[in-house]
This record gives sequence, C-alpha cells and structure tokens, in this order.
Amino acid sequence: MPERTKVIYLMGAGHSGSTILGVTLGNCEGCFYAGEVEEWLVRAGQPQWGASDRQRFWGEVTEQVDGRGLFGTAVNRYVERSSAALRPERWPARARMLKRYRRVCAELFGAIARTADARYVVDSSHFPLRARELEKAKGIELYLIFLVRDPQSVIDSNTRELSEHEVAERRWRALEMNANMWLTQLLSILVFLRHPRERRIFLRYEDLVADPEGVLRQLLDTVGSNAAIPDLQALGIGAPLQGNRLIRTDTIALRRSVPASPRWSLLTTLTQRPWLALLARLRPVATAHRRA
Repeated sequence: MPERTKVIYLMGAGHSGSTILGVTLGNCEGCFYAGEVEEWLVRAGQPQWGASDRQRFWGEVTEQVDGRGLFGTAVNRYVERSSAALRPERWPARARMLKRYRRVCAELFGAIARTADARYVVDSSHFPLRARELEKAKGIELYLIFLVRDPQSVIDSNTRELSEHEVAERRWRALEMNANMWLTQLLSILVFLRHPRERRIFLRYEDLVADPEGVLRQLLDTVGSNAAIPDLQALGIGAPLQGNRLIRTDTIALRRSVPASPRWSLLTTLTQRPWLALLARLRPVATAHRRA
C-alpha cells in the first residue's frame, strides 16, 4: 500500500493568523507551506501572485493532477464553505462531487509533496467541511490544527479598512462576519472532536505570539516531527498558492508579542459568547509558557 501524504490542515475562521502560522511551519525541515490549497480548483491551478519560480512550481504540480470537471467555484460553494451545510437544495450535487473531489485532493497533495520534496504539506484553507472530506480521502494522513483568535480581533480585521463614514456598511459586514464565524466555530468544533485525538490540536493565536518557540515545538511534536525550530526572525515565504498579503514579501518575522486591543463590539461579544466555554474544554491544546 503506498504511503499516504501527511497534510497539516489549519482550520478555523479567516483572519485568525493561519498565514503566519503556515509560513512558520513551512520553514521547518520537511514541511512545505502550500497556502490556501482549496483555491487550486477555483483558480484552475494558477497561483494568486508570485514570481516565475512560484508559477513554475505550481505548473509542475498541476501537470501531475487531472482536475478537469472540478475547476471553478462550484466545489468551493457546494462542498467546502460552511454555508454549504445550510443549503439542502445543493446536497444532491454535492454528493455527486465528493468521490472525485477526494481523489483529486489526494492526487494534488501527493503532487505537492513530491514537487517540494517534503514530508508534510501545510494547507491553510480554513474550512471545517473541507477538513472533514480530506480526512476521508484515501492517500491523505490528516493532522488538524484548530486555530482560533479573539473574535473581536477577527471582526475588527475584517472591517478596519472601512472609513468612519461607512457606518452602515461596517455594521452589515460585522453582522455577516459574526454569522459566518458562529457557523464556522460550530462546524470546527464538531470536526475537531470527531478527528483522532493523536492527530489533532487546539491552538489560540494569542498563545502562538506569546510563546512562538514553545507552541511551535508542541505542534511539531503532535505531527511527529523532530525538526528544529527555524529562525523566527527570518522566515522565508516559499511558494504558497494563495494567502493574505504576507505572501507578497520575501521574508517575515514571528516575534513574541501581546496583540493590540481591537475595536470592541457588543454584537460580537453576545454572538460569540456561546463558544467560549466549549473552546476552553477542547483537548489536546497547545499552550504558551509566558515569561514573568
């Protein structure tokens, strides 16, 4: 039986720090940060941005995988997005896609691992429903990192670019983001609890930045890697398919820090409060050893 590709999947709401975590893991020996791999089908194998070496890498990957019939946004809307769970009229079409979707995903991660000569492939696609299907895919050994961040920070980062004059739009976006995050938290908790305990770990972004070295060591131990901690002051971006604006630079740094206080919202406080007690009970968990 061929060896399965080891995939480290970063699950949770967007704007939770998955890109910086993915880049950091990608700098560890044997790991390759592939970015938001769900975009491979959406973009027909073409990276969002990058120099010729990134284009060449993903061109080599795409040559090894037959994604015809799945390219476009349908899979993302019918299979991967959290809102797909609330659209029963799409379930029949979703069911018809799943077998081929899982096979293509397994082939894709295998091609990424071979092209990058990596033992682990890191995917920061977020979606819990995608994580559930990857876990079912033959040829994939899935390691799950459920990453969360203070919900006030998540909502603030999604509305920060709106000016003080765009009050109505900010309120609407905050409402929409809170609804999306509520559903994503629910599905993420369910997927996390059903995943094998030895291949899952819960992590708060605030713990990551409070103790990057200690938390990273716990994550590597969870996936069975004895790789050394990389130089966190000079992290190479690599060749991720898609991610946030961080991937447009050559190097970044992950420094021990205390996150800045976000704009406070009563709506976010009330909407996300139900998950606080549940998230606090999730195990195993990566914890920070804060300095006195």
